[in-house]
Amino acid sequence: MNNIPFNKPYLTGKEAHYMYQAVYTGKLSGNGLFTKKCQQFFEDKYGFKKAIMTTSGTDALEMAAILCDVKPGDEVIVPSYTFVSTALAFVRQGARIIFADSCENNPNIDAEKIEALITPKTKVIVPVHYAGVACDMDRIMEIASKHHILVVEDAAQAIDSYYKGRPLGSIGHLGCFSFHETKNITAGGEGGLLTVNDERFIHRAEIIWEKGTNRAEFFRGMVNKYGWVDTGSSFLPSEINSAFLYAQIDSLEMIQARRKAISIKYKEGLKELAMRGCFSLADLPEYATNNGHMFYVVCRSLNERTALLDFLKGQGVGAVFHYLSLHMSEYYKEHHQGPIPDLPNCDRFADCLVRLPMYFELKDEEVELIIDQIKHFYSL
Repeated sequence: MNNIPFNKPYLTGKEAHYMYQAVYTGKLSGNGLFTKKCQQFFEDKYGFKKAIMTTSGTDALEMAAILCDVKPGDEVIVPSYTFVSTALAFVRQGARIIFADSCENNPNIDAEKIEALITPKTKVIVPVHYAGVACDMDRIMEIASKHHILVVEDAAQAIDSYYKGRPLGSIGHLGCFSFHETKNITAGGEGGLLTVNDERFIHRAEIIWEKGTNRAEFFRGMVNKYGWVDTGSSFLPSEINSAFLYAQIDSLEMIQARRKAISIKYKEGLKELAMRGCFSLADLPEYATNNGHMFYVVCRSLNERTALLDFLKGQGVGAVFHYLSLHMSEYYKEHHQGPIPDLPNCDRFADCLVRLPMYFELKDEEVELIIDQIKHFYSL
């Protein structure tokens, strides 16, 4: 029996060394040496105007919702095919979520369907770069500018991925990344990053990050004392988490190269079945890059998807499905007023998408075995 898990976090070998260093600096609570190192790396490499480490991608989204000044009654446009945090961060501020459909050929928000959803109450658009593949950001930013709406990029899966040469997370007013253990690089299981690309938000972002105080300015010697000046929460990660992430950052290029190589191997091995119409492969628009976060196929029906997953599980292969459409969730149905929107593309991906194992240490022969098992399934 094979035993190929869906995901396995990669350890570079430097994590314990950097965590040891963090412990012996005597500062463990965050915003210390390794927090600053990580933030500086992201600002230098990707050109973010301000990078702020958080305890999770969810916390980065919650900070973004506060910075956008979302209030009860405001509307926020979100794709339905996404993780609950994308919507929940704005729901916590009292927003009404307006769900948008996916594109027909990939799970990203259909930019051409956004404008019809805009009302005088629309405050924010939240494009989600599913599988690290860019949404149509030129069109989204054009719509946002026309209607004076803020854009928060949910780039949880999109580290080191680009749109027309521009790093994802650097295009919207704000960007949010995750360093959960399932992501390309991890901060020891949980972690996140808020990117601030509009200078209007930089000063307040630090205050919200530091529990509503101007503590960060105090440590830089900009004020003689610090106090409570705004809303906020404890969004800072421990130095232990930042030290772990910094070890991963050191090996980012190597990690990315391997994950992309696995993606290519999957694509080459499965393209014949895709050409026969057994399933669809992930679509990569001309303007986007592949960051090797995920490899998925889209089956023809829910029943076929269920049968394929059961078959692969029986072969010891940890393939899984992904999101359920949020507009079909119990919470949304209970709290939403009016008819449930009809979002057929989101529902199709919810019913038919299969994610295959993807992690740094996945061997070529294991990828080939998975491909062979899928070929066997479709020959039955």
